[in-house]
Amino acid sequence: MRQERPAQFELYTVLYPLMMSICTRYERNRQDATARMNNGFLKVLQNLGTRRPEVPFNAWVSRIIINSVIDDFRRDRTRLSLMISSDVPDQYAGSEANEYLAEMESEDFAELLNKVPDMSRQVFNLFAIDGHAHAEIAERLGISEGTSKWHVNNARMILRKALVQQRRALEARTTVQQQHSQ
Repeated sequence: MRQERPAQFELYTVLYPLMMSICTRYERNRQDATARMNNGFLKVLQNLGTRRPEVPFNAWVSRIIINSVIDDFRRDRTRLSLMISSDVPDQYAGSEANEYLAEMESEDFAELLNKVPDMSRQVFNLFAIDGHAHAEIAERLGISEGTSKWHVNNARMILRKALVQQRRALEARTTVQQQHSQ
C-alpha cells in the first residue's frame, strides 16, 4: 500500500457515499456501519494494485466492501445466534405491498429494512439487492441454502407486513385529512 495520505483521503472522500450506502444496508447502527466501511476501505487501499483494469472501479470497490462486511459478519459468529424467527402471518396481499413499495423512497425502504432481524436482513441484502445466489450466500455465511432461502422469505414477510401497515396508516391519515377539509 502506498503511503500517499492526501491521495488516500481524496479517494476516501470520493468513495464515501458508495461505501456508506452499502454498509448501512447491512448495519442498523451507523457507528457499526462506519467501522465496517473503514475496514473495507483499508482493504481497497491494500488491493489497489490487484484491480484488473477491465473491471469498473466502483463495481470493484462495491465488491470489496460487500465482501469485507460479510467477512466481518462471519467472524462475529455470536451474531448468528440472533436469528430470530417471526410469527408474521402471510395473510397480506403481495400486490398491495408491491404497489406501495414502488412509490416509496429509498431512505424509507432502508428504514423499513431495519425492522428485519440482523441475519435475515444480511441474507436479504445479499440476495435481493446485491444479486448473490443462495449457494454463494450459504457458502459465504456458513449456512445451508435452505436457511438462506428461509431468511429471504422471512425478510419478505416482515417487509410485506410493514409495507401494508404503513400504506394503511397513510390512507387512514389521508381520509381523515380529506374529511376535515370538506
